[in-house]
Amino acid sequence: MKSDSRSGTSVVVPAVGAASSVTCLRSLGRRGVHTIAVSENPDAPAFRSRYCDESIGVPSSAEDLFAYKEALLEVARREDVRTIVPVREPDIYVLSRYREDFAEHVAPLWPAFEVLREAHDRVRLVAAAAEAGVTIPETELLSEVEDWDRKLIAKSRYALVTDEQAGRKPAVGDGSGPVDGQARTEEREAEFSPGGFADVGKTRYIEPGIEPDRERITAAMYHDPIVQEYIPGTEYTFRALYDEGEPVATCQKRATRGYKYARGPSVYHEATAIPELTEAGLSLLDQLEWHGVASVGFIRDERTGEFTLLEINPRFWSSLPSDLPAGVDFPYYYWRVAGGEEVTRNPSYETGDGTHLLRGELAYLHSILFEEFAFVEKPPFWPEVWNVARSLVTDPRFDYLSLDDPEPFVQDLRNQVSSVL
Repeated sequence: MKSDSRSGTSVVVPAVGAASSVTCLRSLGRRGVHTIAVSENPDAPAFRSRYCDESIGVPSSAEDLFAYKEALLEVARREDVRTIVPVREPDIYVLSRYREDFAEHVAPLWPAFEVLREAHDRVRLVAAAAEAGVTIPETELLSEVEDWDRKLIAKSRYALVTDEQAGRKPAVGDGSGPVDGQARTEEREAEFSPGGFADVGKTRYIEPGIEPDRERITAAMYHDPIVQEYIPGTEYTFRALYDEGEPVATCQKRATRGYKYARGPSVYHEATAIPELTEAGLSLLDQLEWHGVASVGFIRDERTGEFTLLEINPRFWSSLPSDLPAGVDFPYYYWRVAGGEEVTRNPSYETGDGTHLLRGELAYLHSILFEEFAFVEKPPFWPEVWNVARSLVTDPRFDYLSLDDPEPFVQDLRNQVSSVL
C-alpha cells in the first residue's frame, strides 16, 4: 500500500445536481462501501438514493469556499473515511488547494494545486497542450483580439472564477476581510459572494464582422476572458484515472447531442474507441504529470479530422453514467487506487451503446425551438424529435433513471419542475 493511501471503509461524495454523484453512490454502494453524501441542498437527488448511507449538510461552496473546505475536512477526519470523490469544480479546487490538510486524513487522489491551476487556466492549458503536440484552437485574450471577421466564441479563461482570478484580494480564510463591490451589467446581475466563486455565464457566439462590447463581457465575467476560433465538428471526451503520472484506466465518449443544439454538456453520449483520441488525451495528461481523474474535451474538426482541444475537467464528469455500461467503472477504480489496491480491468470495453439524460433531451429540443446561436446552423425540429425518440428505444439506458434505485430520478424531476415554475 502506498504511503498516501488509506484503508478506510467509507467514501465521501458531494451530492450535486449532476448524475455523476448518484453514479458514484450506486457503483460503490452496490459493492458494500459505506457512502457519505454531503451537500448544501437538502433536495439533492443523491440524498434519495438507496445507496446513500449517510447524508450530511455542508455550507454552500458558491457562497464560501473556505467554509465548504472546513466542512469537508471535518468529515475527512473520521477514521473510517478512505477518500473524497470530486464531482464539480469547487470540490477539486478546495481539495487541491488544501491538499496537505486533507492528505493527513484521506488518500489525496487529485492533482497538486499548481497542476490544477494549469488545467483550470485555459491560456496555460493551451500552451501545455501545444508543447505536448496536441492540436489547439487559436486562442487570444478578449482584450487582444483585432480580427473579428471570423467565427469566434468567447468564454471564461478560468474553469472556476474565484476572488483571485477576478483580480480581487484573497478570500476569507486567507487572512482578509470581505471583498468590496459587485459587477453589475445590463446583461445580468451576477452574484459574487465574498470567498465564493462567480457564475460567469455561458459561451458566447460572436457574429463574424461585428466587434462585441468588450467592457460588458469583461464585467459580466469578472476578468479578461478568452476568445477562440470556432471549430465545427463533433465533441468527444477522453477520460482517465491516473496514479502519480501513470494511466490506470481510460475510456472515450462521443457526444451525440448536447443541452443546446450549439453543443454544451452532452445529454446523449456513446462510448467510442479511437486510437488518435487516446494518443491526444494521454499526451496532454502525461505532459501535466496528472494524478487522479480527468476528462479531456476535444472537437473532431469536420474539415480535417483532427482532434482539437477544448478543455480539461479535472474531476468526475457529468456523463460518468455512460462509462459503466461500457464496462469501465471509474468510481470503483478510484476507490481501489485510494486504498493502494490493484485495479484489474478488461483491456477493451464495449462501444456503441448510448445513455441519456432525459431532461437534457428536452432541453436540446427546446433550444431548437426557442434559441438562436450566431453562425451555428439549427437542425430541423421534427427530424430531431424523431432522432431523440428512436435513440430512446434503441438505447434505453439513462443517467438518473434506474429500476432498482428510482428515487434520485423522481427527486431530480421534482427539482426541475420546481425550478421551471
